[in-house]
Amino acid sequence: MPWFLLTLAIIGEIVGTTALKLSEGFTRPLPGIVAIIGYAVAFYFLAMVLRTIPIGVAYAVWSGVGVAAMALIGLVMFGQRLDPAAIIGIALIAAGVVVLNTMSGTSGH
Repeated sequence: MPWFLLTLAIIGEIVGTTALKLSEGFTRPLPGIVAIIGYAVAFYFLAMVLRTIPIGVAYAVWSGVGVAAMALIGLVMFGQRLDPAAIIGIALIAAGVVVLNTMSGTSGH
């Protein structure tokens, strides 16, 4: 169950961040409201997750998946390009999350 809740926290973060971009600095009310709700959902579920998953692991997965997802959304929705250094950096973040979850005894599962 904690990993499902972490997934919900990640989805909340992705929705919130995407809406934040669409709010154009909170000048568009509806995306601004969605951003606030998205972040509230993200932090609520992240707080629930921290009851059982160590903070370092939960935050690494939450932020790592969020970074990779937002890079893809930026590319697809907003036409933002990634240079080779950015791609390598995101790949290293993803590799770190995989190593943390598959090889570390701190992941709690």
